[in-house]
Amino acid sequence: MHDVPLWLWTVFAVTVVVALAVDLLAHRRAHAIGLRDAAVWSGVWVGLAVVFGALVFLVVGTTAGVEYTTAWLLEKSLSADNLFVFALIFGYFKVPREYQHRVLFLGVLGALVFRGLFLAAGVAVVNRFTAVLFVFGAFLFYSAYKILTKEEDSVDPGKSLAVRLLRKVIPVRDEYAGARFFVREGGKIVATPLLAVVAAVEGADLVFAVDSVPAVLGVSSDAFIVYTSNAFAILGLRALYFLLADLMDRFHYLSKGLALILGFIGVKLTLQASHEIISTAIPEVHSLLSLGVIVTVLVVSVVLSVLRPAPSGRADERPGADAGEPVSGPPSDSRNAAEEGRDDT
Repeated sequence: MHDVPLWLWTVFAVTVVVALAVDLLAHRRAHAIGLRDAAVWSGVWVGLAVVFGALVFLVVGTTAGVEYTTAWLLEKSLSADNLFVFALIFGYFKVPREYQHRVLFLGVLGALVFRGLFLAAGVAVVNRFTAVLFVFGAFLFYSAYKILTKEEDSVDPGKSLAVRLLRKVIPVRDEYAGARFFVREGGKIVATPLLAVVAAVEGADLVFAVDSVPAVLGVSSDAFIVYTSNAFAILGLRALYFLLADLMDRFHYLSKGLALILGFIGVKLTLQASHEIISTAIPEVHSLLSLGVIVTVLVVSVVLSVLRPAPSGRADERPGADAGEPVSGPPSDSRNAAEEGRDDT
C-alpha cells in the first residue's frame, strides 16, 4: 500500500467534481456533440489524467506513478468495447443524437459509484485472501479466450436485466418526450424510453466491470491507484464515444490486442499469487514491464489495423456500428415521437 496524503485525495475529489460541473454546464442544453467538441473534451480529460498522474509521480513516488499510468491505460483500452455497446444501445432505442450526451453523463455518474464499490470490495478481498488472485487470473484467461474465439455474449439492450427491472418498477412509454425521463399520463407518472436507455447503459457498465475490476487489480491492489485511474478513464469515456464511435470499426485488431492484454494480466496475477503463497523464488512481473507490454500491444494493434484494413462491409457486422441508425427495438413511431419532442427540453 502506498502512503497517500489526505490532501491528494482531496485534490482528486475536487478535480472530479469541478470537471463534471463544468461539463454539465457546457452541455446543459440538449444538442448533438460534434467532432470538434468531442476532440476538445477528450483532450481535457486526457490532460487532467496526465497532470494528475504527474502529481502521483511527484508526491507518492515512481512505483505509484507507474502503477497509476498502467492502470489508466489498461482501463482506457478496455473501454474501447464499451463504445460498441453504447452504439448498439442508442441504435436499439433510436436515441436522438442530441440526447446521447445526457444519457452518458448519468451513466458516468453511476459508473463512478458502482466501480468505487466494486474496487473497494476487490481491494479488501485481495489484501485479505491472496489466493483469490488465482481466481481473478483464471477469469481473465477465460475472458481473453472468449474474445479471441468470438464467443463473447451477445447484447440485447431491450432484454437486459436493468431494463426488465425498470419496467417492473414503473411503466415505460414508447414515445420520447424531449429530454425528460418522466411524464404524467392519465394522472400517473410513467418513464420515457430515455430512462430505459440510462438503465441499459448502467447495466452494461456493471457487465464491463466484471472484466475491468480483476484486470486493474492485477496492476495494483492500492485503493487510491485503482480508483483514481478508473475514475479518470471513465470520465473521458463520453467524449471518446463521440470522437471515435464512427471510427472504431477500423481498428479491428484492437479486440485481439485487448485479449492479449487480459491474458498477460492473468499471467501477472497468477505469478503474483504463486510468489506470495507457494514460493518467493517464483518471479513477479514488474510494473514497468506491465506498462511496456500494454503500450506495445495497443500501438501494434492500431498500426496493424491501419496497415491491414478490415474487409469491406465488416463494420456493418458489428452491432450498432452506426449509432444514428436503428437496429431493432421499440415501435417505429418512437423515432417520430423523438423528432417531435426535440424542442421539449
